[in-house]
Amino acid sequence: MNSKFSKWLPLVPVIFVLLWSTGFIGAKYALPYIEPFNLLFIRMVITIVVFALLLAWFKVKMPPLSLIKHQVVCGLLIHGGYLGGVFAAINWQMPAGITALLVSMQPLLTAVISLVLYQQRLNKLQWLGLGLGFAGVVLVLGSKQQDGDFALTWPMMLAAIVALLGITIGSLYQKRFGQGVNLLAASFIQFSATTVLMAGLTYSFETQIVDWQWPLVASLMWLVFGLSVAAVLLLLFMINEGESAKVAAYFYLVPGVTAIEAWLLFNETLPVLAVGGVIISVIGVYLTIKSGRIAVK
Repeated sequence: MNSKFSKWLPLVPVIFVLLWSTGFIGAKYALPYIEPFNLLFIRMVITIVVFALLLAWFKVKMPPLSLIKHQVVCGLLIHGGYLGGVFAAINWQMPAGITALLVSMQPLLTAVISLVLYQQRLNKLQWLGLGLGFAGVVLVLGSKQQDGDFALTWPMMLAAIVALLGITIGSLYQKRFGQGVNLLAASFIQFSATTVLMAGLTYSFETQIVDWQWPLVASLMWLVFGLSVAAVLLLLFMINEGESAKVAAYFYLVPGVTAIEAWLLFNETLPVLAVGGVIISVIGVYLTIKSGRIAVK
């Protein structure tokens, strides 16, 4: 790797977390004016046009069909399942900070899947971390309901679970089967598959009514260029270059950043008990990831 570029590598996770956290904020701004799957469909269409131009500019060749099939699966999981679940949860009035926290259970779920599928044993500290992470989420959800900020419903919970499973399984699949493909080509294929999925969902379940106000336009442009282009390329880069568990660990930094952004922009608050839950969850993930090597070979 170029030495001039390598000195900037430590900043990649920082930039990724800052960008990724704004996805929840962008959804919050946009969804009053458009239905979630229609928003994602329009976002995907613009995104694949951008990546098509990038492919042409850099003269990138498409991979063989055997590799394309794996990228389609990655796209349906990482973008279709994850984004669809997140946007649906927020559309059903789940606060952005809580959505980010639930989805960011990915490091714990990654550890569990690694244990089950690859028989990688966890030590006592890692089991303690799993327990603390789960307890922290329970505290946050319980405190928010007692505070009367939102009523927990099955649709929003199921949407968040779909998002969590999508990003977790998709990242593991990408690490195991999605290697050897140029990042631009991989992104183009993944977003193309997601476009087809979102088209089917919006034309099956939504009205396609859009109120084109400036918050929607600004949010859509940021979701395309800040998230779908910049953040996703950083995510795929980290997955290709690092261990799955270490990459997953960065997602647990997202809720705190999102909570601060939601507090500044939407006056979303977290009760003291919820703040304690976030801290406990972060400690839990730290113990799970740092007290031993959990990686997918």
